[in-house]
Amino acid sequence: MGFLARIGGLRFAVLVLTGMTALQMALIAFGNITDFGTNQAFVQHVLAMDTTFRSPDMMWRAITSPGLQNTAYVVIIAWEVLTALVLLAALAGWIRAKDATARRLATLGWVMWVLLFGVGFLAVGGEWFQMWQSDKWNGLQPALQNFLIAVAALVVAHLPAKERT
Repeated sequence: MGFLARIGGLRFAVLVLTGMTALQMALIAFGNITDFGTNQAFVQHVLAMDTTFRSPDMMWRAITSPGLQNTAYVVIIAWEVLTALVLLAALAGWIRAKDATARRLATLGWVMWVLLFGVGFLAVGGEWFQMWQSDKWNGLQPALQNFLIAVAALVVAHLPAKERT
């Protein structure tokens, strides 16, 4: 059976979502690697909490060490690269009709995505480091968009497939 004959509606949708998110995460990682300084400044300001309301009750949370800030940024980039690779492997699985493996890998990739944007940016950056208080260094909207993309993909990937007759 050829590739086109093997793809069904839901399976095709998950394949496309996997490909789209693999490409998006690869481009995010590529951008952070090739334009290192732009988002490095973002991470530094968020961790330093230097554009928040600077409440004395919160500022003890700030990380001002450039070494720790840069380490955090490199870990973020490494996580993005790993997530992109997992999603690319999932895409290859969908294309080769290795559906069980592809679904596991896609699920892993999207959970990694959720951890990055949901835990890393929304919870830790947004709440712990009070990113929501910053007019300039507030990435909550893009983080929420990315979080929702991964959640939607997870839901679609785990919908029960309709049996063909």
